[in-house]
Amino acid sequence: MTDSPAATDFASDLALALRLANAADAQSLPRFDASDLRISTKADRTHVTDADLATERAIRALLAQERPDDGILGEEFGTEGDAHRQWIIDPIDGTANFMRGVPLWGTMISLAVDGVPHVGVVSMPALGRRWWASTGAGAWTATDAGPRRVETSAVSSLDDAAVSFQSITQWADAGHLPALLRVAERVWRDRAYGDVYSYMLLAEGRLEMVAEFDVKEYDIAAAVPIVREAGGTFTSFDGIETIAARSTLASNGLLHDAFLELTRATSNP
Repeated sequence: MTDSPAATDFASDLALALRLANAADAQSLPRFDASDLRISTKADRTHVTDADLATERAIRALLAQERPDDGILGEEFGTEGDAHRQWIIDPIDGTANFMRGVPLWGTMISLAVDGVPHVGVVSMPALGRRWWASTGAGAWTATDAGPRRVETSAVSSLDDAAVSFQSITQWADAGHLPALLRVAERVWRDRAYGDVYSYMLLAEGRLEMVAEFDVKEYDIAAAVPIVREAGGTFTSFDGIETIAARSTLASNGLLHDAFLELTRATSNP
């Protein structure tokens, strides 16, 4: 087994990812709640806006200049190049919110090496918030006073835990509604904050668990290093450390095994 990459291994990549987020914000924010926003429907019946397309194009253009040998996986324009070092992009996570004028949406940018995300930036310009992390360098958010390190909570009892579950329909469609109901009955508080914002609340210690289904790599890759560097644990719903399982269960770390046991007990009677 090789040693884990040092923080300095990704310093320049993180700096670039933050510049990519600046380029993304310049495209997305002016189109938010715009009266002439153009919306169309993709083959999978999900929506896409002109802002999604313009934002991903801007990120790809800068990557072509700065990292021409790296691969890219983006929600709107697919995969190109080498998968060893791959930038994973969701230009607007929360498109449904974006097109309805709800400010809970953001751009997700990650660098994965051999399928493992080591750099993550989440920018939510409508809220004026941004988070970032790279392996070994901690997780951070921007404040008026400068960068502030974020950490997951020290909550160690399910009785005191708060969770975000995305949506009831999503859990029902995945066949795990009984598990969700059991979790909701067991914890202190449950809410559906939704999309990437839930993971950022987890990283900041405001939640203890986030879980969802039917997610692609670009839906979660940027959140993985942020949650992990904040002290949390990020796996699939089955407890596997991968971003390719189409499900997630992220926690503050202290309660991860307890949440896995709780969801398994009701999902597999």
